[in-house]
Amino acid sequence: MYWNERGQAMTEQTACCAIERATQLGIEHVVVASNSGYTADFFLGRVAKLIVVTHHSGFREPGHQELPDDVRRRLEVGGARVLTTTHLFANIERSVTNKFGGLYPGGLVAATLRLFGQGVKVCLEVATMALDAGMVPYGREIIAVGGSGRGADTAMVVKPAHSNAFFDGQVLELICKPRQPR
Repeated sequence: MYWNERGQAMTEQTACCAIERATQLGIEHVVVASNSGYTADFFLGRVAKLIVVTHHSGFREPGHQELPDDVRRRLEVGGARVLTTTHLFANIERSVTNKFGGLYPGGLVAATLRLFGQGVKVCLEVATMALDAGMVPYGREIIAVGGSGRGADTAMVVKPAHSNAFFDGQVLELICKPRQPR
């Protein structure tokens, strides 16, 4: 499915497509990027195992976590597992680049994936982060959901690899994404 719009306006449709495909394929684990809880709410109680990946603390401003504590508690009480950790493509290499300039491998991978859309990059990033955290099983298909800014507009069936073997991961299906990546 290709959307004519990007971002939050496509969240409900993206969630419906992802949930439907998870049901068709018998996939239990759905990994969703959500920094406010907005996107996660579309999946809460509708998938077997929901993993919500947030921005790391300090992403927008030092010491600040975007996902409010009460929203985190509500998601966890609702059965979701919430992961807040360093982003796969925004680690120590970005700090070096920001300080001294230049280019780093994670940045190249992220920029390449963005050719397909920001949501594609986010899907692969959060799937890998969830696998590294032990929240999804190794070697199994999962659904990953991401977006372009706020909300969700991209969903994929992936078999992620750990970050130290990122290129061994597999994109099995592109469920939906915006037709225009930017």
